[in-house]
Amino acid sequence: MDTNLEIKLYNTMTSQKEIFKPIKENEVKIYVCGITVYDYCHIGHARSSIAFDLIHRVFKDKGYNTIFVKNYTDIDDKIINRSNEQKIPFKELTAKFIKEHDTDMNSLFILPPTHTPHATDYIQGMIDYCTQLIASQHAYEVDGDVYFRVTSFEDYGKLSHRNIDDLLSGARVDINEKKENPLDFVLWKASKENEPFWASPFGNGRPGWHIECSVMNKEVLGDTIDIHGGGQDLIFPHHENEIAQSEACNSKTFANYWVHNGFVNVNKEKMSKSLNNFFTIRDVLTLTDPETLRFLFLTTHYRQPLEYSEDKLIESKSALDRIYIYLDELNYTTGSGKGKDFSADINNLYTTLITSFDEALTDDFNSPRALASLFEFIREGNKIIASKPSTDSVTLLKDITVKIVERVNTLLGILNYTAEERFKVNLKIDEKEIDKLIEERDLAKKDKNYTLADEIRAKLSAQGVELIDTATGTRYRA
Repeated sequence: MDTNLEIKLYNTMTSQKEIFKPIKENEVKIYVCGITVYDYCHIGHARSSIAFDLIHRVFKDKGYNTIFVKNYTDIDDKIINRSNEQKIPFKELTAKFIKEHDTDMNSLFILPPTHTPHATDYIQGMIDYCTQLIASQHAYEVDGDVYFRVTSFEDYGKLSHRNIDDLLSGARVDINEKKENPLDFVLWKASKENEPFWASPFGNGRPGWHIECSVMNKEVLGDTIDIHGGGQDLIFPHHENEIAQSEACNSKTFANYWVHNGFVNVNKEKMSKSLNNFFTIRDVLTLTDPETLRFLFLTTHYRQPLEYSEDKLIESKSALDRIYIYLDELNYTTGSGKGKDFSADINNLYTTLITSFDEALTDDFNSPRALASLFEFIREGNKIIASKPSTDSVTLLKDITVKIVERVNTLLGILNYTAEERFKVNLKIDEKEIDKLIEERDLAKKDKNYTLADEIRAKLSAQGVELIDTATGTRYRA
């Protein structure tokens, strides 16, 4: 990537794009809120993971020492309820779904984080945080519960751009007589029957959700980090509460930039279990392959709502296949000594693509614009292939295409296969069966039995296999 290009990113805190300025030169500390590990990951998790994987890749490619942290919340009401339902220890439940999460992320070509802290490994830090907040009057303890005193933090609401009076007047909060204020949020929960607990100065209990991320952030990355991220649903109250408790405790800015990805919509409604439009990653991967799903998410800017449907999956596969078909055609193109010289055109195409590609990704990680520049290159590349190019032109186009594929793979995490490998990913029929049918078709053509040859082609086509006849034989795509 052009090292002269500065990264611009949209900061939720200021509601505008800003040029990224790191705390430490050539280093970026990124913390992204991970999943609560009690069930399989859904496509909302995939959307967030791919969005921040893109951000991770762009910073790495720009030469930053990228410290990327994504946590596991492995103690929570949902975890406790599920472990009680299944009558298994909560650690057994969370261990299972941490493993399943990692399997899903690997399938989507997500780069591994630098650190993956587990909340239960930082309990003492959470107790210390509560103790310090109580001592500074930012928190109070009632019957073993510890609450953060929201009115003690004058900047509360600065991330979500709300003020306390508005929040109070429109608050949908449970009546809790223990709280001084309906907006106060729990830092430590007194233990109940059949719940895991840890000993603390406030009595046996466990941490609240919000404090977990603040403590893991502090202990892994320090008091102030460069970028904190997550889904838009976390802006309020989770990230707002993280800011309040962290800055009240440490008297330092918690994060310099706040980055949030958009929701996944199904039929123009936010994906939700209550609306019965909820899909796990594994549900979707019975319909398509992982690279197509990743490609679908990259076609929408990470901050915008993303429309999911089976039709969108089909469109994405078709678009992704256009890239692989270009690679396949180029692979079988040889050119001729008397062909036209396209060297200048090819070099110009390469320069234009790389420039526009890098400009797009450093401008708030604009993957749709980056993909548009890639497809423009492919359109022009296909024109050159069809224009009887010289052998030298074909060689140059192949060399440049290899560089482009490497660049796209590094930054977008797609084009993980050769064209031949990609076509096999989508096969619904055994390769040996395809080879056998192609052989039968070749014999039929040799015998001038074109009816049978057409029937074999149609049979394969019905199973998603396209035959390409060439001077050197028949090959296929799927």
